[in-house]
Amino acid sequence: MCFLLLESHLSRSDIERAVSAAMANVDSVYEYSRRESLDRVRRNTANPSDILRLMKQPVGPTRTAVRAADYMDNAVKLIKRSLERREKRSINATDLISDDDLKVIADLTGCSAQVRIPSCRTTPNLDKFRTGSSNCNNNRLGSSNTPFARWLPAEYQDTISLPKGWDSECSLSTSCPQVREVSNRILSTANADVESDPLYTLLVTFFGQWTDHDLSLTPQSPAIRSFSNGINCDQGCERTEPCFPIQFPRDDPRVGEQCIPFFRSAPACGSGNTGYIFGASNVRQQINSLTAYIDAGQVYGEEDIKARFLRDLTSDKGLLRVNTQFTDNGKELLPFSSSTTNVCATRARITNNTNAQEVPCFVGGDERTNENIALTSLHTLFVREHNRLARALANLNPQWDGERLYQEARKIMGGYMQVITFRDYLLHIVGPDFIAKQLSTYPGYDKNVDPSISNVFATAAYRFAHLMIQPFMFRLDEQYQEHPKFPSPLLHKSFFAPWRVIFEGGLDPIIRGLVGHQAKLNTQNHMMTNELRDRLFKFFAKLAMDLASLNMQRSRDHGLPGYNKWRGFCGLSQPQNQSELANVLNNTNLAKKLMDLYGTPDNIDVWLGGVAEPFVPGGRVGPLLACLISTQFQRVRQGDRLWWENEGVFTEAQRRSLRETSLARIICDNTGITDVPEKPFQYRPRGSGYTQCESISAFDLSPWRENVVPLDHLDLQDLLDLLDLLAPWKKLPSL
Repeated sequence: MCFLLLESHLSRSDIERAVSAAMANVDSVYEYSRRESLDRVRRNTANPSDILRLMKQPVGPTRTAVRAADYMDNAVKLIKRSLERREKRSINATDLISDDDLKVIADLTGCSAQVRIPSCRTTPNLDKFRTGSSNCNNNRLGSSNTPFARWLPAEYQDTISLPKGWDSECSLSTSCPQVREVSNRILSTANADVESDPLYTLLVTFFGQWTDHDLSLTPQSPAIRSFSNGINCDQGCERTEPCFPIQFPRDDPRVGEQCIPFFRSAPACGSGNTGYIFGASNVRQQINSLTAYIDAGQVYGEEDIKARFLRDLTSDKGLLRVNTQFTDNGKELLPFSSSTTNVCATRARITNNTNAQEVPCFVGGDERTNENIALTSLHTLFVREHNRLARALANLNPQWDGERLYQEARKIMGGYMQVITFRDYLLHIVGPDFIAKQLSTYPGYDKNVDPSISNVFATAAYRFAHLMIQPFMFRLDEQYQEHPKFPSPLLHKSFFAPWRVIFEGGLDPIIRGLVGHQAKLNTQNHMMTNELRDRLFKFFAKLAMDLASLNMQRSRDHGLPGYNKWRGFCGLSQPQNQSELANVLNNTNLAKKLMDLYGTPDNIDVWLGGVAEPFVPGGRVGPLLACLISTQFQRVRQGDRLWWENEGVFTEAQRRSLRETSLARIICDNTGITDVPEKPFQYRPRGSGYTQCESISAFDLSPWRENVVPLDHLDLQDLLDLLDLLAPWKKLPSL
């Protein structure tokens, strides 16, 4: 696209023409990309990269934020190129574009609105209930559609925006080896070589994914075509914004493939080449479209508009919407999507039955609800629990309307998630030492603590559970044995398959598989199952994604520093050579492989270095990831004004009830399962540590009973006291 400056300095008309041209270009690319992606789904020609991209497409306010950032970035680049033609030299945008000019561009593109602090004066019940976006919890900190926090400065190839490996020279050196080659040489694990965890169940694996989907979602660029030259990103291997394809090494087992399409995460407004206009560091930042708080956002949605869409407003009972076509032996299922395109129409292809009945995707509070049937089952379980709570609260308080019932049930659900995550889950991940050091006694709310999810947590540290995923999605019968009617499918045959829940036994076999089967054990010799490396989202016979490569490429896309910088951040030793690395990893062979690939421990991608470390005592991550995960949850808790333990959020009696929250009881209340492990995260063979549901105490809702005394039951003194209370606000009429 051509744009020429008419004057020697930037006039208002110059800026307006540049912004108009940039907006037209971005809108055209967005429209083409959306139409092309949806058409591929309708034609059954979608690739796994299309599915992944559609799943992470920004929607609603997130799409508005991303579009504004693309408008501004493209406008500045147009002006920069025009200035370079005029000056006949390469320049920085800051050389001839003033701060005032950039502020005008920000206003015209909508970027200014994205960084504006919202007013909280008119928001009702701020001290009682959360907003969907968590604006006004701790000012704007931790609210949806804000940039990830940077705990260490970003490291980009050009210091501002381009990721390491953007130039082919870098990807051919040890400073940034090809991520697919690293995946092949370090992480590859055949299904037959998978080891099972002797201590923990598959619920540990998928509860990690469940909590992650409450805390972070990084939207990708909506564009599949380059803004600058119109190249279609998934029809070639050229690196041009936003295309950052993953190259295949020449000796790759997947012969004939050159690259896996990869799309850069969308930039945050005011970052990259335009960051300085908001007083921020001028490096590219990425957006977290979710809130940073443990608030059950994956059930309710990250924005008030979406939250309302998920509610059943046909009655005044505070319920969430459920499926009107199917039930699970009388129990509720998630509602269907109304989209005209159906990425979940996978049944015929997976079963090789062209007559198989297809169903739409389910709808949940998070866009990834259908990613696998274990995740779908957890979504369904907690929607059922919300509705159970709302009905029980209505019986306790018949005077409450639907809004009050919804808000109170939602608040309890948020408390559930906080208690279960901190008391039951994190102990098994970071181990008792890190719990005692950072996550034990609640220190109270501190408004100066930034709870925002850090880039390193979302992009690397909390992806540890990818190495705990089994190659099968286990389904067990009432005796916790392989289900005779619905055998356990391979993992890649459970992606985007809501039909397996509807037509193949419902939730119970899947939930039994989660609590009754062992997780995969991450070992240094067998890290990631090839179900995830070579068959991720494999709906077709050829191209599939590689999750290990995606993780490392995403770390580079986000400019994350290398392994040693993060060990230094955590106060750990920083190995300088192969011998020292071998001591840290307690593995000479692995250290040599890593040094052959990276040249120095400094260059190791932080995700890979983290998952390669031996476990801390009692945990399932090494010391680096234990540090990063503990630090993040410490900040999430302390920076949350509405944390369940903070004085005034719940009453003391309500807090006592929440302390007795039991994930086992939630399973019992919302499935047909009659006996469960008392501690569902800890693996026990059937007959050891299992308990009958009737023996597990029910959640005590009595502290939520609101005692209301009818006026005709008040005596004279009560009425006089009431009038005294009303007197300052309402003058009685004269007689």
